Amino acid sequence: QVQLVESGGGLVQPGGSLRLSCVASGLTLDNYVIGWFRQAPGKEREGVSCITVRDGIRQYLQPEKGRFTIAAVNAENTVTLQMWKLTPEDTAVYYCAAVPLSDYDGECDDYGMEYWGKGTQVTVSS
Repeated sequence: QVQLVESGGGLVQPGGSLRLSCVASGLTLDNYVIGWFRQAPGKEREGVSCITVRDGIRQYLQPEKGRFTIAAVNAENTVTLQMWKLTPEDTAVYYCAAVPLSDYDGECDDYGMEYWGKGTQVTVSS
């Protein structure tokens, strides 16, 4: 059974940084695409970044490119999202999601993801 557990969220001041972690169980990272998504209050869920772990291919959805870095730690079955220069607009619940590489359509969007974590809250506020 695939399970994704996010951690690392919290309250941070504008301009600060956070690193989110997604620990995966019941799957082998190399055979999956792992993505980070977020949902702000009153808004639809949106993609942040995806990684094809086997190839190391990273996708970033604007405007996160340059401020966020996604990485996989295979030995720990973990995918992280390092975030810098956070603004109040980054406030959201951040979700980790996964889809088998064989089912991935190349688009880092929530429509194609098959497994989801419960999310971790990120609040950017002074």
